[in-house]
Amino acid sequence: MSQTGKPTAIPASARALDMARRVLKIEADAVAALGERLGDGLGSGFLRALELILACRGRVIVSGIGKSGHIGRKIAATLASTGTPSYFVHAAEAVHGDLGMITQDDVLIALSYSGENDELLTIVPLVKRQGARLIAITGNPHSPLAREADAHLDAGVTEEACPLNLAPTASTTAALALGDALAVALLDARGFSAADFARSHPGGALGRRLLTHVRDVMRSALEVPKVTERTLVPEAITTISRGGMGMAAVLSEDQALAGIFTDGDLRRAMEKFGDLRHTPVGEVMTRQPHTILPGRLAVEAVQLMEEHKILQLLVVDADGGLCGALNMHDLFRAKVV
Repeated sequence: MSQTGKPTAIPASARALDMARRVLKIEADAVAALGERLGDGLGSGFLRALELILACRGRVIVSGIGKSGHIGRKIAATLASTGTPSYFVHAAEAVHGDLGMITQDDVLIALSYSGENDELLTIVPLVKRQGARLIAITGNPHSPLAREADAHLDAGVTEEACPLNLAPTASTTAALALGDALAVALLDARGFSAADFARSHPGGALGRRLLTHVRDVMRSALEVPKVTERTLVPEAITTISRGGMGMAAVLSEDQALAGIFTDGDLRRAMEKFGDLRHTPVGEVMTRQPHTILPGRLAVEAVQLMEEHKILQLLVVDADGGLCGALNMHDLFRAKVV
C-alpha cells in the first residue's frame, strides 16, 4: 500500500530495469558534463576555490538545507578525512545562533541548487562582513548566492533523473561529485599520504590495514620454530607440529638464516624422494625464502604472500637476521585480511 492508502503497483521487471538504466545514464551524463564547466587558468572557479581553501587559516564550513544539506554533510566529512579540517553547519541553525561557529579565518562552502535559499542568503552577508570567504555550489551561475561568492562551482544539470523532473537526483549527484573533486584536488595539493589518511581512520578495517605493522602481528624469534640444516626431516616435522606455524626456520651452523622448511616442502620432498627418514632438512628446504622487514605494513605481508602463493613469511632485520615470523592465520587474527 502507498502512503495514500492506494495499492502500489509492482512494475514489470523490464520497465523497472529500463527506469534504473535511465536514472544511471542521466546521472552519469550530469557528472561527465561537470568537467567541461570547470574552466581553466585564472578563469576557473574550481581553481579559485582550491586556492581559497589552501590559503585558509581556519576551517572549511559547509552549509546547506534539505537535500543540499545532506550532500553538504558528506562533503564536509570527506574533506575532514582527507586533510582539510571541516565541519557542517545547518543553514537553518546558523540563523539561530550557530553562525557563531564561523570565524573570519574560515571558508564557507554554501550549497543551494537554485542559489536562492533564504537561510543561506541571510547568513552570507554576515559571514562575508567578518572576513570569511565564500564558495558557492549552485545550479545557477546567475543566482544571488553565486554572485556573492568569491568562487562559484556550477553544478547545473539539464534534467533530474526523477521522471517528474522534480526530486533532486542528478543535481545532488553533481554537487557531491564536485565536492569529491575538490577534496581529492586538495589532498593532492597538500601531499596527503596513506599514513596521514590512516591517522584520521584509526577504527575499523581501514585503520587496521593502514596502521598495523608486521612487528605488531609477527611472532618473535624466540617463538619461531627453528631447526638446523643438519636436522633430519623426522625431527623437523616434530618441530613444525609443535610450533603451530606450518613451518620451521632453518639456521646454518653459525646461526644465520639459511632457509625455510614448510609443510609444502615436505610434501614435495616426499613425492620426489619417498623415504626421508635419513634426509637432512638442508637438502629439501627452500633456500632464499621470501622475507619482510618488521617495519613494513602488515597489509604488505598479505600482498607478498598472495603474490607468491605462500602461507608463511620470515621476518628479518636490515642485516638479514631472523627476528620473527608470521603466517596467514596471524594476519586473520589481527583482522588485517
